[in-house]
Amino acid sequence: MPGGAGVRRPDHPTTTRPTTVNGGLSGPESPDLPVAPVAPEASEAPEARSTPEAGRPGGDGPDHAVPGPSTAPALPVDTVPAPPSDAAPALPADGVTAQAVLAPYLQGQAADFLRSLRLHREHSAPSDPGGQGAEAAARALRRSARRISGSLHTFRTVLDPVWADHLRTELAWLSGTLAREHAYAERLTRLLDALCRLSGAALPAARGTKPATKPGTPPATTAAARTAGAPEAQGRAVLGVGAARAGALLERQLTLARTRAHSAALQALGSSRFHAVADAVALLASDVPLAPGTTGRGAEALLEPAERAEQRLLAAVVALPADESAEPYNEAQDAVWHQARLLLRLHRYAHEVVLGAADPVLTGAGHALDLHRDAAEAAAAAAAAARTPRIAPATAYALGVLHADQRHEVEAARAVFRETWPYATAVTAP
Repeated sequence: MPGGAGVRRPDHPTTTRPTTVNGGLSGPESPDLPVAPVAPEASEAPEARSTPEAGRPGGDGPDHAVPGPSTAPALPVDTVPAPPSDAAPALPADGVTAQAVLAPYLQGQAADFLRSLRLHREHSAPSDPGGQGAEAAARALRRSARRISGSLHTFRTVLDPVWADHLRTELAWLSGTLAREHAYAERLTRLLDALCRLSGAALPAARGTKPATKPGTPPATTAAARTAGAPEAQGRAVLGVGAARAGALLERQLTLARTRAHSAALQALGSSRFHAVADAVALLASDVPLAPGTTGRGAEALLEPAERAEQRLLAAVVALPADESAEPYNEAQDAVWHQARLLLRLHRYAHEVVLGAADPVLTGAGHALDLHRDAAEAAAAAAAAARTPRIAPATAYALGVLHADQRHEVEAARAVFRETWPYATAVTAP
């Protein structure tokens, strides 16, 4: 997939025109492009991700939805005019059609969705110890829903647009609803671990300050030095007092949010809306509605929307704030990073459709953006807890330190993304 002058490394094309193997697409024309098995996303492992995705901008649940009417503003998608109805499209010479490539992918994801749904119902019984089976099934369910929804978004011009838009919206709703419970649990664990670490270590340096001594300098032993270190020791003591109360406050708030999310998920799974989504996915497993005039078109029809998805990703990365203008405590800058994360996911799914596997060089960058989202949402939760009325000063202090720590984690994730992003020109472009 051509990526624009000066953006892509010449030694690594990301998406190229597919070749035919056994009547289908197996890989690019160039045999040098590695085709790796699809690796689970960072957010798909005992996972993160994604936002209450109400709390995660544009994500599917706290993290995982594809841009759509129910989560984030829909991205503009160009339309491809259909050929005249009186002129049937000629079958490509290699016999591979767009339907032969896209339909098996969507049908495979639909089958995984239905399989995960069955496992979720089996493991949701009270006899299931700890509910681990139900959690794993819910993650697999969200994984399939995200891939179906993302593919419907990217390849909308090849599919029946009305059907694709409706199913994509419903899958985004389902994925977001199921993801919130897990996101709250992960956020609480992250914040409690950070509080435990901070209460026994030096506090983060204040914004805009530098360490008083250089690395390797022996500890000061003079009375003046001990006096200068007194405020830091006092700060650690105050943090130790407030950390326990801050942890209890966060546990109370996030556990309540998790309980409500669990109830909402159970209600959603028993609703007529969910049953309509399941029926639509079951139909997708056997039939993929295509746009008029698409039947018989060559597999090259998939390249244009896949390339548009890549170009949107590259443009979003170029638009990220430069290091010099980075503001660790400016939460308004988080939105463009969250958008880049969603576009990266759409590109990965398009790569899976066209080439049969995820792009391995983007694994590290995607993981960094997942960490960025988790840290940003954890910082927001700490700030919200600090606004609780009538809390003790020591508690508010501990929550403020926790917020600062998570904002520094946000900056660290951004730095990791810039280091792992394979197209350095795109990151540093003005």
